Amino acid sequence: MGGLDDLYQQLILDHYRNPRGEGRLDPATATVAENNPMCGDEVTVDVRLGDGRLEAIGHTGQGCSISRASASMLADSLPGRDAEEALELIERFRLVMHGEAEVPDELGDAVALEGVQKFPARVKCALMSWLAAREAIQAALAKDPETEGAVDGR
Repeated sequence: MGGLDDLYQQLILDHYRNPRGEGRLDPATATVAENNPMCGDEVTVDVRLGDGRLEAIGHTGQGCSISRASASMLADSLPGRDAEEALELIERFRLVMHGEAEVPDELGDAVALEGVQKFPARVKCALMSWLAAREAIQAALAKDPETEGAVDGR
């Protein structure tokens, strides 16, 4: 399994060193900031929705290699998807991080973060940007008159 672990480590380092989607979106439909007070990691996630689809995700912040690579993987995996599909994938990723599901192929390089579940103190690092994106997508859907009522049963 060493080869797969090495590949995953290289994917994480690549996303950390060459982050995808880094920067603010202008305009953004919604923005959410999260932080991990235990380690000081911070992330701000911008989302732009159009016609119920996730057009773009941008992120800024500071933190460990796991949190920054995870934000990059998020920004690489979800744009172009239907907002509801993106929310489902975020939930699947959350379940993976808690050891409750297999990594779906649709998450691309985020499969490399599966091993983080073995380190409970680092799970928050991997999840932080994904949970911020979930909140931002839900806020963006609530703002969109065409999809109003699609979130939280409203």
